[in-house]
Amino acid sequence: MKKIGFIDYYLDEWHANNYPAFFENVVGDEMKVCYAWAKIDAPNGMTNKEWSEKYNIPLLNTVEEVIEKSDYIIVLSPDNPEMHLELTDLPLKSGKPVYVDKTFAPTLADARKIFENADKHGTPCYSSSALNFTPELKNVKKEGITRINSVGSGRFEIYAIHQIEQIVNLMGPDAKRVMYLGKSDHPAMLIEFLNGRIAQINHFMDQPFSMSIGYEDGTTASMRVDSDFFGACLSSMAEFFRTSEIPVPHSQTLAVIAIIEAGNKARNNPYEWVEVGN
Repeated sequence: MKKIGFIDYYLDEWHANNYPAFFENVVGDEMKVCYAWAKIDAPNGMTNKEWSEKYNIPLLNTVEEVIEKSDYIIVLSPDNPEMHLELTDLPLKSGKPVYVDKTFAPTLADARKIFENADKHGTPCYSSSALNFTPELKNVKKEGITRINSVGSGRFEIYAIHQIEQIVNLMGPDAKRVMYLGKSDHPAMLIEFLNGRIAQINHFMDQPFSMSIGYEDGTTASMRVDSDFFGACLSSMAEFFRTSEIPVPHSQTLAVIAIIEAGNKARNNPYEWVEVGN
């Protein structure tokens, strides 16, 4: 059995609470979450010690100990991506396969530093939204897309990545500028790509993830996510751990983070275009 180590900002969060069971469902006893470490206790919830006792996963004293004892490493902190630069520093110097939870980084500069650290030490790593692996997305024809209207749930600052990563997967990494469409309880944002192609993301709480897609020949398609995308995500992660082959190109991740960073700036200036960094 291969051993997985968790490194987190605090452990009582949805991904750390559910990934161990997801892995068991996907791979049985081939690999298992065996160790965990977190920097602080959850501000609202179980302490790390209580989490360890509840899930029967040993809590170790240092990041170094988790790295030493684990075959594979998952850096979590899904709701605090500003911690990823710090939390990934030692794991990415280890040479062991590392998965970094969404959202990879709050800025393009941080994202580049994280990948540079991995490249310098020959450590295979990647990051992705779970929605990037939904089977429905694989059935969408990519060639000739000129327009996407995407709908998803959750707050922009945490969940925008799910729609944006799917859009970049389909339309490519060459986003040019973004426009935030007003300050509201249901935010929306335009993303303009090379050659005037446009995608729009819309956030509506508790709505399923879906897309309407337009092609240059006038045809259309639609996609609604109804499958077990977390199962697909964990299956891909397990295969990455087995082979060290990266399933999501770093260029795609960098493009996603650049769009998110521009989107956060655009939120302060609705209805004005903000250039996407490169």
